Amino acid sequence: MRLHRTRQSSSVPPPRSVRTPRRARRITLPRLLGSLLLVTAAGAAAGSGPAAAAPAPRPLGQVVPAPVEAKPGGSPYAITAGTRIRVESESREARRIADQLAGVLRPSTGYALPVTGRGSDGIRLRLDPHDDASGAEGYTLRSNPGSVTITAREPAGLFHGVQTLRQLFPARVERNSRQEGPWTVAGGTVRDAPRYAYRGAMLDVSRHFFSVAEVKRYIDQLALYKLNKLHLHLSDDQGWRIAIDSWPRLATYGGRTEVGGGPGGYYTKADYREIVRYAASRYLEVVPEIDLPGHTNAALASYAELNCDGVAPPLYTGTNVGFSSLCVPKAVTYDFVDDVIRELAALTPGTYLHIGGDEAHSTAHDDYVAFMNKAQAVVGRYGKTVIGWHQLTGATPVGGTVAQYWGYDRTGADERKQVADATARGTKLVLSPADRGYLDMKYDKDTELGLSWAGYVSVRRSYDWDPAAYLDGARPGSVLGVEAPLWSETLTNSAEIEQMAFPRLPGIAELGWSPASTHDWDAYKARLGAQGPRLSALGIDYYRAPEVPWAAE
Repeated sequence: MRLHRTRQSSSVPPPRSVRTPRRARRITLPRLLGSLLLVTAAGAAAGSGPAAAAPAPRPLGQVVPAPVEAKPGGSPYAITAGTRIRVESESREARRIADQLAGVLRPSTGYALPVTGRGSDGIRLRLDPHDDASGAEGYTLRSNPGSVTITAREPAGLFHGVQTLRQLFPARVERNSRQEGPWTVAGGTVRDAPRYAYRGAMLDVSRHFFSVAEVKRYIDQLALYKLNKLHLHLSDDQGWRIAIDSWPRLATYGGRTEVGGGPGGYYTKADYREIVRYAASRYLEVVPEIDLPGHTNAALASYAELNCDGVAPPLYTGTNVGFSSLCVPKAVTYDFVDDVIRELAALTPGTYLHIGGDEAHSTAHDDYVAFMNKAQAVVGRYGKTVIGWHQLTGATPVGGTVAQYWGYDRTGADERKQVADATARGTKLVLSPADRGYLDMKYDKDTELGLSWAGYVSVRRSYDWDPAAYLDGARPGSVLGVEAPLWSETLTNSAEIEQMAFPRLPGIAELGWSPASTHDWDAYKARLGAQGPRLSALGIDYYRAPEVPWAAE
């Protein structure tokens, strides 16, 4: 899942791309998405030129991810000083989405945009419980001169529809200060729903620790592109990042460092609950990961009794993998696993709990199988569905288990077959191929940040593959979706996260959301290039990939 044999040990000076933590550079949470919800649009601002000179509205289909269907028709809608945002139901969630939208649009348009009840004009958010075609996350957006109406069966669909609406306005709508209009939306209809139910991104907060504000900033960015899972890698050799009451030294001692020897950190239970709450308000589910039985040096250093010899190793600040393992035969190991999973499950309202399972090179195979089988049972006991890295298929996945595949195109046939065969027994798949979906891989040989053990991953390579056809022999329908992991060996702050995530993250999001029929690199790169000014308006200093025709700022 990450570095293999090329990793640097702590006794060797880090390569140029492995930076010392620079907390002074960390970006605090602006109103990034307003982050979020929003759509944006504002009527022609005072002082704008005559209507005839106004630029044409953005075509309805020119958004990321591509919608299922976009049919132009009729005259555009324009936000004006009299526009209202109307909530067509008594739903508190719909009202909250409307308030978020207003919070995004007001600064750039300069309009009051009051949130009110039913009406035939303005921006209308409408829940229709009988709209079965939309499913749990789909929506329909209709634009005409009198109104823009977003209709969905569920609040999540309204939220996703707002993200589409937001992209239909000029990029400057994302700015936090008054901008000139006009704020128009092309006439016509968008019908949309996701291809896959699981569309995720992973943030490694163990190699380097990221604050609650930095995680929230990333959540806002994920939500803009309709992702719905945030996988947090909460433990590894370099740091333990979540407070566990029954084993307090995991966080207070095991969380006190990171790669390069920085100060580290951890989330209190209140911090974690706030991340979960914030993600839910953007319709993302948090998937917590405790990596077991390897990648456990921080835990082993915190509690000597977890080691077979009863001796705690020192804390670790390097980047090697595969050297640590819980002591499988000891009964205390399973007390530890039970306590950690019990407390984490109680904090996590979502469906899934990730137990890692990769790169356990210091665990004998029979011990690995025995341990992972017991760990899966603990997860089930506390009401969660197991996710593990695809090496879990070498044990005995329980019914409904999800294997996260991180191999790559040149991964051996036997390993790929093992994963594919598991799908015949009911295992589901989330696809994160390292040489396509890992956002910490360098773009090319000149990329300053990131790693290259899986090869260079250009923007085109990260986009140009089909999840449904990726793993030969996998049972049809076994793919739940895709996830874009971002490992943090070389990343220390939000600016560096964004350099590596953008512009590749939107492509992974499109693979998860858009129908296969829309998949076309030439069309996609044009739509992606149009996102450049929007990313800049949001304060994201993205990588200007030369293969993408970036629009002028």
